[in-house]
Amino acid sequence: MALHFTPAEFARRRETLLAAMQAERLDALFLFQQESMFWLTGYDTFGFCFFQCLVVKADGTMALLTRSADLRQAQQTSNLGDIRIWKDGRDADPTADLLALTRDLGLAGKRIGVEFESYGLVASNYRKLETRFAGQAELADTSLIVTRLRAVKSAEEIAYVRRAAVLADAADRAALAAIRAGADEGEVLAAQHNAIFAGGGDYPANEFIIGSGRDALLCRYKSGRRRLDADDQITLEFAGTDRHYHVAAMRTVVVGEPRPLHRPYHAAARDALLACEAELKPGRTAGDVFAAHARVFDEHGLAQHRLNACGYSLGAKFTPSWMDWPMFYEANDWPIVPGMVMFAHMILMDSASETAMCLGRTYLVGEGGAEALNLPDLNLVIR
Repeated sequence: MALHFTPAEFARRRETLLAAMQAERLDALFLFQQESMFWLTGYDTFGFCFFQCLVVKADGTMALLTRSADLRQAQQTSNLGDIRIWKDGRDADPTADLLALTRDLGLAGKRIGVEFESYGLVASNYRKLETRFAGQAELADTSLIVTRLRAVKSAEEIAYVRRAAVLADAADRAALAAIRAGADEGEVLAAQHNAIFAGGGDYPANEFIIGSGRDALLCRYKSGRRRLDADDQITLEFAGTDRHYHVAAMRTVVVGEPRPLHRPYHAAARDALLACEAELKPGRTAGDVFAAHARVFDEHGLAQHRLNACGYSLGAKFTPSWMDWPMFYEANDWPIVPGMVMFAHMILMDSASETAMCLGRTYLVGEGGAEALNLPDLNLVIR
């Protein structure tokens, strides 16, 4: 299987990471985030639900410790040459294998950065890791070292992002064509996924959000389906995905006669989204984007119906979530820079009237500001 990026691109990423490691005085890294492994080597798997670790030395040497089920996965999807296997068994403890690997690589007593913030390092394995390496090496929390590098996309990555945007709009059109009084939510969901897979896309890193009636106020997927009433509302949050790169969209669609609050809430959401868009430029921070969202909704008298975050970075993400860092929340000082791909979602959930209104799309930050990648029409859709 061909790698999705050129050797020059992988070399650039490796050198950028090694420079960051040098700045942190690290002799090596233990990478547990699947996103980091994919970014650095191309390694593509969901096997991170079990213990696996990519060791990166300060001289650029890399070695992967994983299970036998992922041996060929690593061989065929990555540029890795050193792949070690820990053996499944009743008394297996892969941290012992990791310690042996670090000794093989001459890392005894060295300073090693660890991605502690990772779905691939569950608490029980962290405790084993800490115990195993006590007195053997200095472990430092470097959870964001690769994440910060991944937040800024290269030209090769942006090509996949743009393909994901095309798939996101295809899924949007398919959903709108399927939404009507009497339609089953499952039909809408199936139409979206069909458009993405037929277009050559991937599974998303988390389930699409779909909910109608009072469930249109939910911000997460849940199981169970219903048919749309003659007068109804349905909230969709979904993403086009190509090579794991995501471009997300969110909207609430009205079926039949709009409720009294649908139109004013939509106007407020559109105003807030455009205000956030204006802040998505170099020199601003993630906190500035959130402040614009809060200011507009508060001016509309909707402070009690908005959320405490209004978006996040997107990129090559794996289950269980396509959300990445940075997020838009109050006082987040993470700088906005060119090459970032950011999803801004305006969410209003009025429990008293059971009225939902959401609107969101994805942007690419350039030197002069934000380019909307999808959802070109922000008008309220009524079916």
